[in-house]
Amino acid sequence: MSLKDQLSSGEPQYGLWLGLANAYSAEISSGSGPDWVLVDGEHAPNTLTTVLGQVQAVRGLAEVVLRPPDREPTIIKQYLDLGVQNLLVPMVETPGQAAAAVAATRFPPAGTRGVSHTLNRASGFGQNADYLRTAHEPICLFMQIESAAGLDSVKEIATVTGVDGVFVGPAALAASLGHLGNPRHPEVREAVAHVLETAQSVGVYSGLNASSPADGREWAMKGASLVAIGSDVGVLQRGTHKLFQEVRTGHYPDPG
Repeated sequence: MSLKDQLSSGEPQYGLWLGLANAYSAEISSGSGPDWVLVDGEHAPNTLTTVLGQVQAVRGLAEVVLRPPDREPTIIKQYLDLGVQNLLVPMVETPGQAAAAVAATRFPPAGTRGVSHTLNRASGFGQNADYLRTAHEPICLFMQIESAAGLDSVKEIATVTGVDGVFVGPAALAASLGHLGNPRHPEVREAVAHVLETAQSVGVYSGLNASSPADGREWAMKGASLVAIGSDVGVLQRGTHKLFQEVRTGHYPDPG
């Protein structure tokens, strides 16, 4: 089932951020219950090769979303050629930037994506005869709202044709609003709520990176559809810290 199909169910889709840039850990994480995982090309040390490995490893386990390092059409084209269908485009602040991102996912004359379908994995290396005509149909595009400027233009961004949803980056948005390091500040949470309400009012999906599972459920109840509740880095860090804390303190969990 595609991410678009999952979202159309009306049920919140809970996901995990992947920052380890490793196919093995991506496969383990994706088999543990998330509806979707995000491979981060912006803040994780990913290359096209590591992205490809993770896309291949996760296939059939969870839907994969890619966040490119920026809005550059070239990298969007390369991700699509690898077979990526779901994109979270970072730092979108204007409807023009959103429209350019949409255009980068469409072949001419509808867009600006380069045509070389016989070489790309997405078309089965040319075996899918309908690829050029239908390639855009399963693509799911979220625009990430991470600044005061993006917040001011969120309605215009959300209503750009081809945009499926808007996704809040609370940490970056907090910094832009003057609350660096405090994404739970009341002003930031009010801004997040505004994005979700705006998305609902214009009929697109919304999402965010929640600070915890409880926070994720709270935002899902307020209308968020695409909710990240943690990261592979965080899970590994907390798990190893707990493991060594237990052995050094002698405080072990009750085995039941």
